[in-house]
Amino acid sequence: MKLIVLEGIDGAGTTTQALRLEAALRADGRDVHRTREPSDGPIGRLLREMLAGKHAPVDATTLSLLFAADRADHLGREVEPALARGTVVISDRWYHSSLAYQGAGEERAWIRTLNARARHPDLTLLLDIDAEVGARRRSDAGRPDELFDELELQRRVAANYREVAAELSAAGERVEILDGRRDVDAVARDVLAHVREVL
Repeated sequence: MKLIVLEGIDGAGTTTQALRLEAALRADGRDVHRTREPSDGPIGRLLREMLAGKHAPVDATTLSLLFAADRADHLGREVEPALARGTVVISDRWYHSSLAYQGAGEERAWIRTLNARARHPDLTLLLDIDAEVGARRRSDAGRPDELFDELELQRRVAANYREVAAELSAAGERVEILDGRRDVDAVARDVLAHVREVL
């Protein structure tokens, strides 16, 4: 079946839109499996604890390796079996996050190599927002700060996401950039329209 990925900086609305998309596709009568990265597998759980500051910080190389390992485990344990059953898989983040959060220049090329065996999504939807918008949304939601939430870093990540989207599109991946600053319902309508085209 199809792998649909939602991407964006923290506060872009990927989780909200993944939930909305799942509900809309189920209403269409489709079998849907919604998942996320870091995954709910053993490596993903460790990563979530690290992002929340529950473990001593590790260097960027170790973090990149852990994210790639979690993705490989996630793919084999959860995503590929669901696709094999004919299910539409919606993932809240995929390798685009590693490329945007951890990669620039030579580092990005290395991260691309680490993730070379990861399945390419059939469609990636990048919810594009400014770092300030993301920070305000996280604050309004009462979300505690995580490892990558510093404002200047989020500005760099937002720029990286746009670069990654352009690079992957040029390489033949289907990546659509949506204005994530808009009303949740308006974004949800656009997300569903793009997904229906692919399905």
